[in-house]
Amino acid sequence: MTRSMKYLAHTLFVLIILAGTAWSATALWLHLTGGLRVVALVALIATALTALTLRFKRSRRSGWAILALGGLAVAGWYQTITPEQSRDWAMDVSKAVLADVEGDHVRLANIRDFEWQTKTEATPRWITEDYDLNDLETVDMITSVWDNPDIAHLLVSFGFASGENVVFSVEIRREADEEFNEFGGFFRQFELVLIAATERDIVKLRTNYRKEQVRLYPVHLSAEQRRTMFLSYVELAQRLEEKPAFYNTITANCTTSVWALALALKPDLPMDERLILSGRLPDYLTDLGVIDAAPAEERDQEALITPLAQNDTSGAPFSSVIRRK
Repeated sequence: MTRSMKYLAHTLFVLIILAGTAWSATALWLHLTGGLRVVALVALIATALTALTLRFKRSRRSGWAILALGGLAVAGWYQTITPEQSRDWAMDVSKAVLADVEGDHVRLANIRDFEWQTKTEATPRWITEDYDLNDLETVDMITSVWDNPDIAHLLVSFGFASGENVVFSVEIRREADEEFNEFGGFFRQFELVLIAATERDIVKLRTNYRKEQVRLYPVHLSAEQRRTMFLSYVELAQRLEEKPAFYNTITANCTTSVWALALALKPDLPMDERLILSGRLPDYLTDLGVIDAAPAEERDQEALITPLAQNDTSGAPFSSVIRRK
């Protein structure tokens, strides 16, 4: 082996050690506590140092062998981390929506209809509603931006002839003592939950209490497409009831989950970076022709509903307030 090839091999080995150790240390830190965390991290560092020592001082093969054994040990432990249905969940995600379908009629249980007093305090209320799919008239995409305009939470609201709306939101299912962190979304720290809620709960929470920039975009779909989209959420609810899943910041979040559901409408729907940079999703949907084509600034200003919600004193139903022009 030439000197340059040896150098490349050594560099590759070191990079694998560094990347593997960093990933493993983060996973161990997030999932373990107390003395067990300390022991696991010490063992991890010792394994990495042993592999490096063997690689450069004694036997290249032994270095790779130690690296492989360490990797298998971490991978084996990581596979024992499985999603759960029963934990001490935070109040707002304590109940996932349950769905039952009989022909054109859908019953949704555990629809959240909280009355919020602050962004963290509410009077809890969970309701059950029956829906006739023949009365499904509208679909609206709602985006909520709290900081970086390129990142938004996505909600989808379905409107019925009765004037009632039900909103679906794919969310992180936090435990009562947990707070969201970006790293945890990569390391199986949070389960995924499908929340169904009234607009006066889940949208008003974001406009009036969290003070987020919330926008509502009517989505132009045929009656059959609206029905298919609604039933896609119903099927997701049923799948999660049968088999819980983890939230993932990249592959299983509020936006990519909706994209997966939308494949039921259009199987060749293209993947796009704007599904990750979810604040740009309106541009993506404009390109697909399902929301009104207009200059982006004008479109987004027209869609902004936060001022409507915050300034309303009429006492009118919240769903009517946020759709005023």
